[in-house]
Amino acid sequence: MSTEVLPLFPLRTVLVPGARLGLRIFEPRYLSLVSNCSREGSGFGVCLLLEGEEAGAPALPAPFGTEARIEDFDRGDDGLLMLQVRGHRRFSLLDTTVHDNGLVVGAVEWQAPDPDEPLRPEHGLLSTVLARILEQVGGEHARAPAALLDDAAWVGWRLAELMPLSDAQRLEVLREPDPHARLDRLLATVTE
Repeated sequence: MSTEVLPLFPLRTVLVPGARLGLRIFEPRYLSLVSNCSREGSGFGVCLLLEGEEAGAPALPAPFGTEARIEDFDRGDDGLLMLQVRGHRRFSLLDTTVHDNGLVVGAVEWQAPDPDEPLRPEHGLLSTVLARILEQVGGEHARAPAALLDDAAWVGWRLAELMPLSDAQRLEVLREPDPHARLDRLLATVTE
């Protein structure tokens, strides 16, 4: 696992790999972050906000997060920068520092990528649940190849993204390194 310094964007949400997230950017520290990421072709870390607020003084991020990559941007009707980002790699947060402009920067350790593994028989219900959710909500994941409904990591991340989980539950799923253990957590939630 490799270590890197990553600018952080603490939010009141958990971003999981493969999920899209819309952001309104108005604070100078985050406008600078977006400018740097665009210029360098790099991402930034999204962490659940544990203490503090999304705007204003630097906030305390959760010790685990997901790298966000900018996919699209525009100006909203109110003139604010609107971003569409997608979750990529997971990381654990080793340490943080706060720059003079209030931007929180973290030393992060990248987590191992998910292995390509099929669903186990005990998780078949979750594939069915996900297929039904996707039928109802539509969107980009509803157009994904049917073979992904047998991919343990993909099914887990899509359920973590789409199920009505608390932020604490979603963070626990994000922290879990094994896709089958993630599915066990989600199955326990579905069958409660």
